[in-house]
Amino acid sequence: MHLLRQHFEELISLTDGEFAYIASHFTHHSFKKNDFLLHEDKVVTHEYWVLKGLLKTYLLDANSKEHIMQFAMENWWVTDYQAFFGKKKATLNICCLENTEILAITYTDKEKLCAKLPQFNTFHRQKCNMGYAAQQKRILSLLSDDTRTRYEQFAALYPSLLQRLPKRLIASYLGVSRETLSRLYFALSQKK
Repeated sequence: MHLLRQHFEELISLTDGEFAYIASHFTHHSFKKNDFLLHEDKVVTHEYWVLKGLLKTYLLDANSKEHIMQFAMENWWVTDYQAFFGKKKATLNICCLENTEILAITYTDKEKLCAKLPQFNTFHRQKCNMGYAAQQKRILSLLSDDTRTRYEQFAALYPSLLQRLPKRLIASYLGVSRETLSRLYFALSQKK
C-alpha cells in the first residue's frame, strides 16, 4: 500500500478512487543533505509530507544564533505554518539533515481537498489539533522544565532521533548549549 495512503488511513478510511484523487494533488521531490525546502523571506506555497529523510525547521535570531523549532522525519508534515496559512513570507528555514524525499501540496489544493472530501477535512483537522497540542506541550516544557527533564522527554518521544542527530542539534532544540548537554550526558552515564 502507498505510504501516504497508510498515513491517511491511520485516521480516516478512503476508497481507491478517493486516494487516487488526493494523491493527484501531491508532487514528489527529492533533496540532498543540506538542501533547503524553505528559506526565510520566501513566500510559502506548500506543505510537505516526509516520505524519507530528516529535516530541521529553525529560526536565525539577530545574532545568527540558530533556534530549532522542529525536526521532521518520515511520516511527519512540515512547513512554516504561520506563513502557509497566512499566505505570507517565511520567518523560518527548513533544511535537509539527510537525503530527503517529500510529497508537496499547495495551500489551494489542500483547501480544495478539504472542501470536496469531508474525510480529508477530518484528517487535516485532527492532524492540526495534534500539532497544536504538541507545540503547546513543547512550549510549556521550555518554560517550566529543567534541561534533564526536557532531554528525557525528547528521548522518550523520539528515541530514533537520538541516533540520527548530532548533539549540537539536540542541544539547540532543547534550548541549551552543547556544553550543557555534554555535562548532562556525562551525569546520566555515571548513573548507569
